[in-house]
Amino acid sequence: MPSLAGSSPEVQVYSRLPVTLVRGEGCRVWDEDGKAYLDLYGGHAVAALGYGHPALTHAIATQAQDLLFQTNAVHLQVRDRAIARLVQAAPEGLDQAFLVSSGAEANENALRLAFLKTKRSRVTALTGAFHGRTAAAGAITYGNAGWFGFPQAPFEVDWLTPEAFDAIETAITADTAAVIFEPVQGVAGAVDLSPEFAQRVAARCREVGAVLIVDEVQTGVGRTGTTFAVEWLGINPDILTTAKGLGGGFPVAAVLCSAAIGDGIGKGTLGTTFGGGPVACAAIEAVLGVVDEPSFLAAVRRRAELLAETALAAGVHRVTGMGFLMGLHVGQPAGPVRQMLLEKGFLTGDAKNPEVVRLLPPLILSDAEIAEFGTALAEVLR
Repeated sequence: MPSLAGSSPEVQVYSRLPVTLVRGEGCRVWDEDGKAYLDLYGGHAVAALGYGHPALTHAIATQAQDLLFQTNAVHLQVRDRAIARLVQAAPEGLDQAFLVSSGAEANENALRLAFLKTKRSRVTALTGAFHGRTAAAGAITYGNAGWFGFPQAPFEVDWLTPEAFDAIETAITADTAAVIFEPVQGVAGAVDLSPEFAQRVAARCREVGAVLIVDEVQTGVGRTGTTFAVEWLGINPDILTTAKGLGGGFPVAAVLCSAAIGDGIGKGTLGTTFGGGPVACAAIEAVLGVVDEPSFLAAVRRRAELLAETALAAGVHRVTGMGFLMGLHVGQPAGPVRQMLLEKGFLTGDAKNPEVVRLLPPLILSDAEIAEFGTALAEVLR
């Protein structure tokens, strides 16, 4: 069947690379002409275990055959196991979980929990943030004016600039229901927060009784070399959201919260149709079974350091981010760099910063593949 690229009746809202992919294996994908690409973007950090990982594909196929779907109105053993595994892997104090289908949905529900808990009216978010495109998540996404679309935001937002220590007290007050931030602002160009800033924000939340929400939609599930990035920051949030790599490619997300938050929520307050479905839960079990192991995470940390060193040796000016959420500051427009890398067989991502090439590779990226990328990057930057 010929490719429909460019002639599809799909609503045209995406700027797409000029490739049509048909299959993947490990960290590589192939187009319709048989050309291979090393995927260093991982489908927006979703392909945590790459493509065709035996544990993940077996879990999904087996569960789909046994029970493809059932509603949250019934008990499921696979759901109970997945939630127990997720809570076990979560940072200290996050003892309960609510499963949904996407990162935006997770952030939407996290905000709802914060408003229900505090009965307050405002949210503080960071400049440069991206939290999703639904009504509440879109309202706390920086620079949303061009696409938000709704007549008005559902609440007032106070913006705090990352690392602006002197503005923390005025941005987080007794009217603040929640403060939300990403440990690494991916869309902004892999801008990582300092532990000191995160800890000061967390302390201010405790002072005024605001709920601290950490958005780990992109950084969670091993991406930074720890199960969750808050381990690097040294904080314990009241709520943590995660998605992307949680299902390794199957749509799933989660809201993790403390008992102080979760115990006060009555039945019917939150709800979802597809969140917590059996195949999604089987995917969570499989992914965490691989990722949440000390040896696996140690390998991610080592290879992330190697990737950063390789990029700098190839001519990159600066590397930002944590682990395998990395921004390569190339000192020139990143668009032509990405295009030349694509021609050489490498998929990479863009960012709001026009001089940043963003990398979000599968967590199984090998030393040899890193070296292969380094050679190509050096040729492009020359």
